[in-house]
Amino acid sequence: MNLKYVLCYLVAITLSSCSRQRNLVYFSDLKGTNENTSQVLDAGEPTILKNDILGITVNSTSPESNLLFASVPSNPTINGVYEREGYRVSSDGVIKFPVLGQVKLEGLTIGQAQALMEKELSKYVKNAIVNIKFMNFRVTVIGEVNHPSTFTVTNEKINLLEALGLAGDMTPYGKRENVLLIREVDGTRKMERVNLNSKEVLNSPYFYLKQNDVIYVEPDKAKSVEVSNNNRLMPLIVAAISAVAVLATTFLNK
Repeated sequence: MNLKYVLCYLVAITLSSCSRQRNLVYFSDLKGTNENTSQVLDAGEPTILKNDILGITVNSTSPESNLLFASVPSNPTINGVYEREGYRVSSDGVIKFPVLGQVKLEGLTIGQAQALMEKELSKYVKNAIVNIKFMNFRVTVIGEVNHPSTFTVTNEKINLLEALGLAGDMTPYGKRENVLLIREVDGTRKMERVNLNSKEVLNSPYFYLKQNDVIYVEPDKAKSVEVSNNNRLMPLIVAAISAVAVLATTFLNK
């Protein structure tokens, strides 16, 4: 009779090792729907960085001035469509702008940069209105998501959940408790891990993303086991053990 119990135990261990419960719920530590988690959170308005590409337009009451500062289309793309060139921020943190020459914009927010350029242009143009936007505000989401890709952000503000939503959310194998965020700060690559199973991520300084952030969703170990070549034999092994257990039980009961 001992052999019977040993075989049954082996089958149970084999089956339990094939699957493991994982927490797939975001913010699973919330106590209830009425729990107050509100907090004034500084989204951290993005600042202009080196190598950023800025779209800059100038409007005034002078048609001649508007024409002077108008963006010039670049060479046509493969499809024959002309694209507007932006102003790239150099390694010195400056752009080269018509009439003004070099203007240092690195470290400024979009609002600050617009105010600075309007002040400088007022020496040459009356009532100039400057509009600036990022042309390369992008975030990349890779790993265990349904649609890994690089996404261009048009409103210059996106949080971690929105980025994952653009990527089709995580697969069941994505480790929600250990998401890696890669960010470059002053030329140094910085890595931070966040736990999306915890409500504390909502108050994290990494909840809102910055341009060129990379999000990597690490796969759970169960994914490696599933795609392993050796794992193809697991159903056969389980079936064989089960058959032996049945035969042994029948034999011992006679």
